[in-house]
This record gives sequence, structure tokens and C-alpha cells, in this order.
Amino acid sequence: MAANVAAFSLARRLRAGETVFSAWTTLASPLLVEAMAREGFAAVNLDSQHGMWDVASLIAGIGAVRAGGAAPLVRVPLEDFALASRALDLGAEAIIAPMINNGSDARRFAAAAKYPPLGERSWGPVRAMMLQGASAPTDYLREANDGTLTMAMIETPSALNNAADIAATPGIDALFVGPYDLATSLSAGKAQDITAPEVERAVDEICAAAKKAGKIPGIYCRDPARALAMAKRGFRFIAVASDLNIVREGTAAILKALKG
Repeated sequence: MAANVAAFSLARRLRAGETVFSAWTTLASPLLVEAMAREGFAAVNLDSQHGMWDVASLIAGIGAVRAGGAAPLVRVPLEDFALASRALDLGAEAIIAPMINNGSDARRFAAAAKYPPLGERSWGPVRAMMLQGASAPTDYLREANDGTLTMAMIETPSALNNAADIAATPGIDALFVGPYDLATSLSAGKAQDITAPEVERAVDEICAAAKKAGKIPGIYCRDPARALAMAKRGFRFIAVASDLNIVREGTAAILKALKG
């Protein structure tokens, strides 16, 4: 597919009401993320919380996603709001921040990721401007707060109880469900059943809280069937599968076929 991608394409599509499916990657391979982008994913997330992406590989990976024709996102480690700001400078078009449990967490996240008056992001998007072909700093600055997205992960009972406050925080653009941590915390560490009734109720509550606040509801899904089901339930940013699971399952299928 063509490798051209407009600046802030993910935000434009989501703000226009589209449903967007994103790849999810943990292996710090620029070649891999570019391949996933070229296959047609509109966005590719680089997971630096539980994945292998460090700053050096993010620099190469973000550029590779854009070269492949998709919008790059980064999930930052817990409370690493400094990396949130840096990843945006490197060209990420959205930041997923884990364990945003209340309005205070949301405000700190927004402060790092948004320019005044919404936040306190420091100026320096040299690589982001280069990747977008922007030559005038004012062009980037004018569009950055709307064009770069903050996605607050809702993963705990506390976050669930505070979902409305988090969604109402100026500078927060999306609520993003982390279903496995949510299932773990709602079961007090006894299970990871994302289809348990209390988890399914929580998922719908989070989606509704995002919509009520005029924000984007997002979620991670392990497989396409779940992703399509979540789209029908109202989610509009949906991350699907992960690179390591795709490789393992693809390998297992080949070996099964070879063994007859």
C-alpha cells in the first residue's frame, strides 16, 4: 500500500466518527511495525510498558510506522509522563498511559502531553515535525493539542469509579480499557476472565462514560472476533492482537499443518 499518511491522521479519523483498528506491538522491531502498517492497519501501537521498546528503538519504530502509511502510538510505562512528552516529540500521534485511576492522574497525564492552555508540554517536536513535513513551528503548534491524543487506561476498580471524572478532565481525549488488568483487579487477583459478567458491565460503563463526556472509547482485544464485537458495542479505537501472539499462533498453525 502507499506509504503516505497525513499529519495527525489518527485524531482526524477518530474525531470524524470513524472506528479505527490498531496493531499492537511488543517486539522492538522497526521492520515488523512497518510491515504491519503496510498491510493496512491505520495505526500501530509500540508498547514500552510491557514490551521491549526503549527510546532508541522508539525513534526508529515511530519513523517506520509512518513510512508504512500508518499513525504511530506509544504506550508509556507506569507514571512515565516524561516519556509521554518525549514520544510525542519523536512523532507519536497518541499516547496510551496505564493505570490512570483518578482525576489527579489524568491531569498530570494531560499536563505532560498537551501544550498550554491545556497542559504544560515543553516545546521541542523536532522529529515529529520532520516526519510530518512541517517546516513552520506555528503550523505544528496550532494543530498539536487536537492532533495528538491522550488515552487514559481504565484498569482498576478505582479507575472505574472515577471514569466520569477522568473523562471530564480537559486534555484527556479517550478512555482506553485494559481488559486483562481490569478483570484481574475486579476479581481481586483470582482470575483474568474478560467475559465475566462484572467485567462486561464495567466495559460498557467505561464506554458510556467516554461517550457522555464527548471522548473516544477505546479497548484492547486479543482477536478479531472480540474486536468486531467491541465495535458493535460502541468502541471506536480498538487495538487488536499483538505481534508476539500473531507470530506464536502463526507458527503453531504451520507446525500443525506440517504434522498432518
